[in-house]
Amino acid sequence: MSAVVHAHPQSGPVLGVAGPAKNKRVLSEAGDRGRWWRFTAILIITAIVLVPIMVTVVLAFTPGPTSTATGLTFENLSNVFSKTLAATWLQNSLITTLSTVLVSVAVAAPAGYVLSRGRSKAVSGYSLLLFVMQSLPIITSVVPLFILFAAMGLVDNLLGITIIYVGSTMTVATWMMAAYFDSIPISLEEASWIDGCSVFGSFTKVVLRNSLPGILSTAIFAFLLAWNDYLVAIVFLRSNEIFTLPMGVQSFFQQNATDWTSVMALAVVMMLPPIIVFATLNKYFSVGGIGGSLAGR
Repeated sequence: MSAVVHAHPQSGPVLGVAGPAKNKRVLSEAGDRGRWWRFTAILIITAIVLVPIMVTVVLAFTPGPTSTATGLTFENLSNVFSKTLAATWLQNSLITTLSTVLVSVAVAAPAGYVLSRGRSKAVSGYSLLLFVMQSLPIITSVVPLFILFAAMGLVDNLLGITIIYVGSTMTVATWMMAAYFDSIPISLEEASWIDGCSVFGSFTKVVLRNSLPGILSTAIFAFLLAWNDYLVAIVFLRSNEIFTLPMGVQSFFQQNATDWTSVMALAVVMMLPPIIVFATLNKYFSVGGIGGSLAGR
């Protein structure tokens, strides 16, 4: 009797335990291989994307054909700022871009709140109108806007292109803010109303304070759209001292020759502000604090 007990149960439990353990190891190895393949694919794509950027940076610090410097040098950057209007173009780009960001966020935040919390037919119609406006490419409105702005004296003017940038970012900015407001529980606002807070007060003190990632995402979108724009600028800007940085880069291209060292140096200057902005604000992109606001309720 004891022999039977010792002979058969030994193999039984071992098989019963080894089977699932082996399956787990196989699944773990397959999962590791899948992660490595994904990591390799992402690494290759990233390298391909970074190649043009690295070439631009290297050429920006490489001595030009007429330069006597050897090795990497800051001579190209120095020449761009001392011999051209690069400093003025940088200032113009900063003015238009920062103005676009401030106005877009200030208008899109309350508009997005209405889209998020409103349930009337007027709000639905407004939402549909925003979608229709966003579906139209900017090129379709450039010519009518040019005729209108020419009559108003806003052609070859930083104020004119800033107005266009604000208008072109407003639809997406409103949708972005509305989407983020949807993730904020209305229970937070209801609690503030019980405590005597008004609707506007709950919007500013509760909703906006929990919407920093959404606000920053909208601000970065508006920043990049205005900072990198070339189509609107080439139509509305004529004077060299009114150019923005994309127009300044274009001015180095000539019919028979191109000053590539200056082009690359100014391109590096264009890349720095977006990199600095994103690197500075990246740590604020977190939504973990919203769910904790309802803890214990």
